[in-house]
Amino acid sequence: MTNLEKYNDIFKSVFDVTDTELDENFTFKAVEKWDSFIHLTLISELEENFDILIDSEDILHFGGYENGKSILEKYGVSFGE
Repeated sequence: MTNLEKYNDIFKSVFDVTDTELDENFTFKAVEKWDSFIHLTLISELEENFDILIDSEDILHFGGYENGKSILEKYGVSFGE
């Protein structure tokens, strides 16, 4: 499984969405169910599945599907597979 597949699976599981919904428009402002609890659940799942620890500044700025990939790349997670 590629990192992108793993990343997508986490989003699909946490938000109960399909692949087709995951794009640049999938942001905390656009997704009604993206509240603080879901946000922390998402961060926890990402940290566990990618074996990383995301710092608090990045947690605060993790506001969407696309920018999340950029944040994870700072922690050595590559999506160019």
